[in-house]
Amino acid sequence: ATFSYCAAKDEKYYGFKGNIVTTNDGVIIGFNLAPSNLDEREALLEMADFLKDLMIADKGYIGKEWQEIFSKFGIDLQTPLRSNMKEGRPKWFLKYMMKTRKTVETVISQLTERFSINKVKARTMWTLTSRIARKLLSHTMAIFINKQQGNELLQFDKLVKI
Repeated sequence: ATFSYCAAKDEKYYGFKGNIVTTNDGVIIGFNLAPSNLDEREALLEMADFLKDLMIADKGYIGKEWQEIFSKFGIDLQTPLRSNMKEGRPKWFLKYMMKTRKTVETVISQLTERFSINKVKARTMWTLTSRIARKLLSHTMAIFINKQQGNELLQFDKLVKI
């Protein structure tokens, strides 16, 4: 664990940074845990060996350099552009990309709010990783149960009936 700074929350913190990779349906297919001061792009490179085809990422991955690095792994890296950048991609693709980004943000929100993944307290690395693994497995099982019941995959509210 290391100290780092979160610009979005304007606060310093001590801990780790997690990275997830999901399908466009929201199923988590990759996760890694890195020291909080490590660049998230470098942490994602550790997972590049099992990724392929199209990867939609946030604006933190903008740049030809990162597209070239990921293309060496056979990954077409696509990101939303900043407001001052010229957009040349088709509108249907931009719509698909924004829908996928919304799904990823929903998964992150579920992990944070429902499963409290940002507040895992542990004294050893074994305890930390096993607790995180259980939370990720719980998320995956909730998606599986929703699929079995014919619900939308990320509608976890439908799993509990009062």
